[in-house]
Amino acid sequence: MAKKSTRTTSEDPQASTTDSAATSTASEATQAATSATDDQAEQTTAVDPTQQITDLKAQLDAKDDQLLRAQAEIVNMQNRNKKEQAALLKYDGQALAKDVLPVLDNLERALATPADDEAAQQLKKGVEMVYGHLQDALKKHGVTEVAAAGEKFDPNIHQAVQTVPVDDDHPADTVVQVLQRGYLLKDRTLRPAMVVVAQ
Repeated sequence: MAKKSTRTTSEDPQASTTDSAATSTASEATQAATSATDDQAEQTTAVDPTQQITDLKAQLDAKDDQLLRAQAEIVNMQNRNKKEQAALLKYDGQALAKDVLPVLDNLERALATPADDEAAQQLKKGVEMVYGHLQDALKKHGVTEVAAAGEKFDPNIHQAVQTVPVDDDHPADTVVQVLQRGYLLKDRTLRPAMVVVAQ
């Protein structure tokens, strides 16, 4: 009966040496990488403290400036809103007053018509009452008539639609005749007076 070969299955010594060398090389590479990372961290953290303080102060100054500008803008907006609200309150009803002016003109034309009989006179008295009440209501809300006849021509409140030569009674740039009355709402022109001007 033949004997079995008792060969050991131990590893090849050369293979073992190669594995050991590879492990050593990997370990050195890891150490080198760790060392490089530590150097970078040290460089990152090694910033000049004085420079950091200067940078932070500059950032703080910039933020303070932004805050002051924002506060100033808010104050300006509040002031603008207050002025707009005051103007709205002051000239409240301007559109209504403008729409009422033609009614006033028509009442004036009706009053300029002669009333011959008693019925016409009674009707004219009624129109006079309506005209008076309407004028009172407008005055109560700050609507006043533009001074025109005999006054110096003012392009802000007068609209010249015709000119006549200057004479002794009417110097240059004075209103000779009023063709349509003008009205003011407080200090704002609702409608300029249509006038004839001496030139």
